[in-house]
Amino acid sequence: MKKTIATLSIIMLSFAANAQDAAVNSSTDVNSYDKWSIELGAGVNKPFRTLTPGYFTSTPSFWNADLGVRYMFNPKFGLKLDFGYNKFQEDDDSSKFDTNYWRTDLQGVVNLGRVLNFETWTNTIGLLAHGGVGVSMMTSDGFNGTDYMANGIIGLTGQVKLSNSIVLTGDISGITNGKQNHNFDGMSAANTGFFDGGILNGSVGLTFYLGKNEKHADWVAEADKYNNLDNRLTQLETGLIDSDKDGVADMYDLEPNTVSGVAVNTKGQSIDNNKNGVPDELESYLSDKFGQNNTTTSGTTVEQLINDGYVNVYFDFNSSKPTNSSLAGVDFLVKYLKNNPSASAQVIGYADEIGNSDYNQKLSTKRAETVKTIITNSGINASRLSVVGNGEDASVNKNSATARQIVRRVTFKVKN
Repeated sequence: MKKTIATLSIIMLSFAANAQDAAVNSSTDVNSYDKWSIELGAGVNKPFRTLTPGYFTSTPSFWNADLGVRYMFNPKFGLKLDFGYNKFQEDDDSSKFDTNYWRTDLQGVVNLGRVLNFETWTNTIGLLAHGGVGVSMMTSDGFNGTDYMANGIIGLTGQVKLSNSIVLTGDISGITNGKQNHNFDGMSAANTGFFDGGILNGSVGLTFYLGKNEKHADWVAEADKYNNLDNRLTQLETGLIDSDKDGVADMYDLEPNTVSGVAVNTKGQSIDNNKNGVPDELESYLSDKFGQNNTTTSGTTVEQLINDGYVNVYFDFNSSKPTNSSLAGVDFLVKYLKNNPSASAQVIGYADEIGNSDYNQKLSTKRAETVKTIITNSGINASRLSVVGNGEDASVNKNSATARQIVRRVTFKVKN
């Protein structure tokens, strides 16, 4: 029996550790609520039925303690494995004795708060019923050795929710021992019979919920299921909207602001085979309109595309030298300025957020100056160009290397 109690206690501690691991390692729960909890409590007790005449405790007497791990299969039913300790000592008018009592129990749990629909009148008060069986052991200064026994336990636990993670509890539990050989004072043999000693415990404590969901099963009502369903339907309806009219729903669209009419792939991204930052269809249009032999186009549409940021020059990390593929963007601007002699352009540089802000400000200016030099070397008078260093572009996720590539750029603003 002694080995059995020790084994169950070890299992309980392992049970708690595994519960914590499960809560940490599972970031989402298919039922959208947490199921694990750890329960701590302490308070008073009152032993009855098996006490030797002349021996008694105060009413109530200190003290009892309880540690439990609970798992809820759903909002109404669960299981709890708990370990309890009681200490029994004499009252002022009693003969002296000192007894220690330990138990380990596996209990079923019923969430009466959900069964009785407490949510119709409160969201902060709950009630659990629990009951089960286990093993116990008792030592006392009144006898040698250890008294091993089985036990049954039943109780009610009131709950007051302090937050989504912590609950204040008050518990009343009754325990009945089977095959108890000694009275609780240890001074004489217990009455014969299968059911012998009884203990009434009262305690207050805290419950800690484990997991990352907003609610624990203790507080999930039937209405929450319908609210979750409504939310999912709303998300689905919103996700099926095609904001940029490219034929790919927003929930699948990695580029939900594609220029209308531009061909996209199955992920809603504009097709850019040469990776120069200009959609292939726009690139073809620009080349047709601004080829070397075309000198009659007004340039109105192209001006809008350039000013809207569809023509860019890109840079590698910490570099002021444009990537070779993005030099096509410089070529578009040169063709535009040659075909529109009265037009001028701002050359605007940017950097990503990695590194020192002052350094990135200087780097953005240097990038713009490098592109200006390329443009002037291509035959455009420097007086038609101005340089602006806009420093860091914080519009993308700084932890994404791909996103940072997009903002390491030079863009243009033209006007006639």
